Amino acid sequence: MENSPQQSAANAAAQSGGYPPQPPYHHLIQQQLEMFWNYQRQEIEGVTDFKNHLLPLARIKKIMKSDEDVRMISAEAPILFAKACELFILELTIRSWLHAEENKRRTLQKNDIAAAITRTDIFDFLVDIVPRDEIKEEGGGLGPVMVGSTSSGVPYYYPPMGQPAPPGVMMGRPAMPGVDPSMYAQPPPPPSQDWQSVWQISEDNNYASGQGNIDAQS
Repeated sequence: MENSPQQSAANAAAQSGGYPPQPPYHHLIQQQLEMFWNYQRQEIEGVTDFKNHLLPLARIKKIMKSDEDVRMISAEAPILFAKACELFILELTIRSWLHAEENKRRTLQKNDIAAAITRTDIFDFLVDIVPRDEIKEEGGGLGPVMVGSTSSGVPYYYPPMGQPAPPGVMMGRPAMPGVDPSMYAQPPPPPSQDWQSVWQISEDNNYASGQGNIDAQS
């Protein structure tokens, strides 16, 4: 297939040093992000039980009422906040786990969370909670990670490496300048036994810990 003028120019620029070399994990980040959000969308679309949640609605409502300007809270608002908090925790955990894997560890530590916050622009509001000087570079890390948006509008992500894609999820992305095309043809490494699809928790454990009933907590 003949390359377009834009692709030819991009390839020429990459060969001449016009683009900085992209790290191999850049593709994995995008790939895992698409997997994560595709799974979450499918799960949300299929939800029929709106009363049980991983996070206690009473606690969420208490936090909401800590704002003196909030007088009344509808029954639906804590439900939306519960899901938003769940996704936030999952995203930050997966970003942090990448840093732990970079340093060949199987235990998530505070400095992993600090590294994930520092690497991600949207988490800048957390830098005062987890100061940057607490970040410990333990070994040959992968360097600064790019954060942006894919062509579908989904931001880049820091997922656990080597997770298989759910059925129906497209794997891969057009080759980027400076990246060896053969990288995309190689199968991902086997998933870590310690990392069992963290974003599938809400489906698999039947909300065993952290059940909340709207009628009881309203």
